[in-house]
Amino acid sequence: MIKKRPSYFSEPSKKEKVIKQFIGDVIIYGSTPAGIAAAIHLAEKGRKVIIAEFSDYHIGGMTSSGLGATDFGAEKAVGGISREFYKKIGHYYGVSEQTRFEPKVAKKIFQTWLKSYSIAVFFSQQLASVQVEDRKIKSLTMLDETIYSAEIFIDASYEGDLLAKAGVSYNIGREDNSRYHEIYNGIQFGSPHHKFEEWIDPYVVEGNPNSGLLCGIENQSVEELGFNGKGDKRIQAYNFRICLTDFKENKIDFFCPDGYDPNHYLLLLRYLKKGHWDALKLNTLLPNGKSDLNNHGAFSTDFIGENYVWPESDYFTREKIYQAHYTYDLGLLFFLTNDPRVPDFIQKEVSKWGLPKDEFTESNHWPPQLYIREARRMISDYVMTDRNCLGIEKVADSVGLASYHMDSHNCRRVIIDGRVVNEGDVEIPAKPFPISYRSLVPKKKEITNLIVPVCLSSSHIAYGSIRMEPVFMILGQSAGIIADLAMAKKIAVQDISYEELEKELVNAGQIIVWDDSISDDPTLRMQKTF
Repeated sequence: MIKKRPSYFSEPSKKEKVIKQFIGDVIIYGSTPAGIAAAIHLAEKGRKVIIAEFSDYHIGGMTSSGLGATDFGAEKAVGGISREFYKKIGHYYGVSEQTRFEPKVAKKIFQTWLKSYSIAVFFSQQLASVQVEDRKIKSLTMLDETIYSAEIFIDASYEGDLLAKAGVSYNIGREDNSRYHEIYNGIQFGSPHHKFEEWIDPYVVEGNPNSGLLCGIENQSVEELGFNGKGDKRIQAYNFRICLTDFKENKIDFFCPDGYDPNHYLLLLRYLKKGHWDALKLNTLLPNGKSDLNNHGAFSTDFIGENYVWPESDYFTREKIYQAHYTYDLGLLFFLTNDPRVPDFIQKEVSKWGLPKDEFTESNHWPPQLYIREARRMISDYVMTDRNCLGIEKVADSVGLASYHMDSHNCRRVIIDGRVVNEGDVEIPAKPFPISYRSLVPKKKEITNLIVPVCLSSSHIAYGSIRMEPVFMILGQSAGIIADLAMAKKIAVQDISYEELEKELVNAGQIIVWDDSISDDPTLRMQKTF
C-alpha cells in the first residue's frame, strides 16, 4: 500500500547534466489551470508554447489535486476555456456540464487537452534564475540548468517565483486598510465563522500559564495582537483538499504518518470534549463515492500559522513546510480514528472514510498539490481591492469576472483574556466584478514581456475573491490573448489597445461584463464551499 510519500520538491540529480535549451513563442511557468488555459489558447492561435512545470509529474494545480467541489460564485460569470472545462467534465459523466468531479477525471481532461494541441510540458523544472535585458525577460534557467527562451513569458505559478526573480514589485501579507482605502483588509477579529464557539483554555494544564501553550497557539502582547484593519505579513492558512471515499472496495484506512505527534490535536480534543464536533463538516460529495474534504470550524485541516515563510523560502524550506502540512492533515485523520481519547461516535464516523485507491497513485493516494491560498501578489499600475469586489469602483478594461465572496481563512491562533481565539477569517459577499487588464501585467518600467494571471496585482482581501480555480482559468486564457496580441503587434504587453483586446476576449467566449438581470443557469450545479 505504501508507495512514494508525497513531496513538494525533488532535488535534481547530481549526475553529469546535459544542458538543454528550449525556444518557444511563449514560455509558461506552471501547469496550473491558468497555465493550461493560456497554453491552449496560444496553441489554437498557432503559437509555439512550452510549459515548464515545477513538480515531478502533476499538472492541473488544485483542480486535479482534490479540489473537486468547485468554488464559483455567480454561474454565468464563467466563460471561454474555463466553461469548456466544466462542459468536458459533464461530458465525462454523461451530462451537459458539471462542477463536482473526481481529481483523476480533471487530470485526464487536462492531459488529453494538452496532447490534442501537442503542447510540451517539461516536469521537475525548478526556477533558478531569470535573465533580464532592457526590461525584457530573455530566458529562464532551471536548477537542472535547462534554459527556456521566448518572446513572452507567463508566470502561472501559485507562488509568483518568476515575477519575483524578474524583479517585479510584489507584496506578501495583509495590507493596512488605509493603503488602498479598504474596509476588510488587515487584521480581522470577530468573524462569525470558523471560531471557537465557547471558552477554551489554551494552557497545557488548564488555568496554569506556566505549564505552556497547547500546540498551534501564539502568545502575543496586546501590541502584537494589533487591531482590525492593521496590516501585517501573515497569510491565510494552507491545507490539502483531501479526496476521500466511503466505498469499502476502494478505501485505504488512514495510516500513521512519519513524525505524527498527537499533541498537535490536544486543542481539538479539548474542543470535542466541550461538545463541538464540526472539524470534518465540510466534506462535499463527489461522484463515485468520493468527497472533497476542506477546512471547517475552529479546528480542522488548516494548519494555521505554519506557512508564513513559504512565499519567500527556498525549495528545501518549502519541502519541510509541505511535509509538516502532510503530517498534520493525515495525522488529524489518524488521530480522529485511532486515539482512544476521541469519543467512539466520532471514531466510527470518520472511520467510514479513507483514501481512494484509484486516486493519486504516484503520491501514496494523497493529493500532491498543497493548497497555496495566497503567496506573492504583484503590484502593478492597477491593484484590485475590496472596492472592486463591493462594486464601489469598476474598471473599464475587464479581462474576466470574479464573483466569489471575499474569502480569507484564519491567519493565526492567539490568546485573548485567557482563551483561544482564531484571527483572520473573512467571508464578505461580492457581486460579479471585472478584473483589470492592468492587474495582469507588471509596471512597464519593470518588465515588458511578462503576464501574471495567478499572482496578479491585488490586495490580500480582493485576492480572496479572485483566487478561485475557474477564475484562474479565465485569467489564464486572457493572458494567452494578451501574449498573442503583443507578439502580433511586436509591442510591450502593457501597450495593447483595449479596444482590440476586448474584441479578442469576446471572440474567445470570455465574459467580461456582468448584467445584474442575468438569471442563474440551471445547467451548472454550483455549491458554496468555504
